[in-house]
Amino acid sequence: MLKSEAVTRMFGSKTAVDQVSMTLEKGHIYAMLGPNGSGKTTWMKMAAGLCKPTSGRILFEGEPVGVCSRASIAYMSTEPYFYNWMSLKDVGRYYQDFFADYSGQRYAELLRSFELEESLKVKTLSSGMMAKAKIAVTLARDAKVWMLDEPFNGIDLVARDRIKSAIIESAQPDKLLIMSSHLVEEMEAIADRAIFLRNGQLIKEADIETERTENGCSIADEYRRIYGAQGGTEA
Repeated sequence: MLKSEAVTRMFGSKTAVDQVSMTLEKGHIYAMLGPNGSGKTTWMKMAAGLCKPTSGRILFEGEPVGVCSRASIAYMSTEPYFYNWMSLKDVGRYYQDFFADYSGQRYAELLRSFELEESLKVKTLSSGMMAKAKIAVTLARDAKVWMLDEPFNGIDLVARDRIKSAIIESAQPDKLLIMSSHLVEEMEAIADRAIFLRNGQLIKEADIETERTENGCSIADEYRRIYGAQGGTEA
């Protein structure tokens, strides 16, 4: 469904994504893993059509991603993107205007599940409440592809469980879901495939169940093996 062909993205002299080639198939939940600076966010933004590769290309259903593919790809960024004057009800109306696949009923159900009121003002939301609101409005779209960048940031343990349930409920055989997170154990409980990036390069793709049953290795163990004590700045 999504195919990355030798994709590179430069920011001046810095290489954020470096010759990444991979095919992501529908019916799967992918965990995109790597330390800060590995290129996860940059790759997602290119797949969402928000920025263009310096070289290479990303295809959605055989066509280069761009304005048309945005109608089928729902992307949740790490940055806040609602206006402060909005209420959460206004956020839903905003999405209704832009996306034909948006469901107000689904949005209301997710807000209730996350214990958020539609009357709440964006400017009053805590970081955790904002994170839950972004997830709710993104999953309220009946998209073909969902991409959630750090969906568990600022989320308490109980709320994480509710979010994981919502993500699993959204997953369907004809959909593709991609998530990035530093909370590797949380990802392992949801995803069935893992993508490891380092310094903008694809290091490994893995079937999580195969790693567990045949290699006796959890994704958290593999993460520690690959990255050790690496750090960096998000790309």
